[in-house]
Amino acid sequence: MLQTNSTDNWITRDNPAPEFRPGPVVSLAEVLAVLAFIQRHLLITLLACSAALGVAILYLVIVVPTFTAKAQLIVNSKGVDAAAVSTVVETQIGIIKSEGIANAVIEKLGLAQDPEFATSQGMVSRLLGWARGETKVGGARYALESFERKFSAKRLGPTFLIEIAFDSRDPNRAAQILNAVAEKYISRQMDAAFLDETWVKKRSNELSTQALAAQKALEDSKNRKEPADSTATIDKLAAAAESSKNAYDNFRHMVRKMEATQQQSSPGFDASLVTGASPPLRASSPRPRGVVVIAIVGGLLLGIAMGLLRDLYDRIRTSEQKARPGAEDGRIERSLPDELRPDHQFEASVKATSVRLTGSG
Repeated sequence: MLQTNSTDNWITRDNPAPEFRPGPVVSLAEVLAVLAFIQRHLLITLLACSAALGVAILYLVIVVPTFTAKAQLIVNSKGVDAAAVSTVVETQIGIIKSEGIANAVIEKLGLAQDPEFATSQGMVSRLLGWARGETKVGGARYALESFERKFSAKRLGPTFLIEIAFDSRDPNRAAQILNAVAEKYISRQMDAAFLDETWVKKRSNELSTQALAAQKALEDSKNRKEPADSTATIDKLAAAAESSKNAYDNFRHMVRKMEATQQQSSPGFDASLVTGASPPLRASSPRPRGVVVIAIVGGLLLGIAMGLLRDLYDRIRTSEQKARPGAEDGRIERSLPDELRPDHQFEASVKATSVRLTGSG
């Protein structure tokens, strides 16, 4: 007796064979239709591509190229929780992009007098009278708006690196501005982390000089021992000397306390410049290759659209001509009555002849 394995006979009524569905096949007629469409509208497509390329070339000639300089900063975090690293870096990015840094760079490099930054009012606004008069404050605000629009900063992945970039018409100017931004940011971070040593030294010298002068005046008064130097005068000089000495000691104590506090609870932001900005060799925009590719693709799409519209117009016109035959040559065709139609007269004569023959027989 022949036995069959159940695993081999998997095609059953409950489990039928999968239905074979062939994929879409392009017929020869469709290919010929596409080729015919291309042949009919080749001239229109070429004209559209030529026009698009002409516009692209004109755009590349007129538009002023923009150069983008880039630099990298690193923010070393000391004693900061790993979960707060992202917040710390984003905070530093906000400081880099702050108006304080921007105004410092604008003032240092004189960007308010640079035509690239000062001419923020459009030509249309000036012609219509919408533009306001140029003032020193207004020029600084326009320079700040242009600076913020051209400057960008972002974090490079999950790292402590911050990439800063600046766009300008002059590649050397872009690198100069970016290096100035990095310098101002680093110097401000150092000023916030440490006391101003120059001011501390100057103030300490002033208090020390005052204390020494008061002490010397007291000693001179005691050494003279003249009747004019009463006890009241000596007491005043002693009080002044003691006050000056206390002021100097308190200041030194405050400085030492602040230095110890900063060493213990310093935020730990040690910003440094990893890669300085160099003048870019190529323009970042516009990109000629991309503009040409977009122009060619746009010209092809425009030519195809014009060809489709032309075919649609021809189809509508043909259908109207079929619905109104003879309208082009000025003739108006009307249907004749049944009595005047030739085929109707022929059928009537045949019927009459057959009746007469039957009657004679």
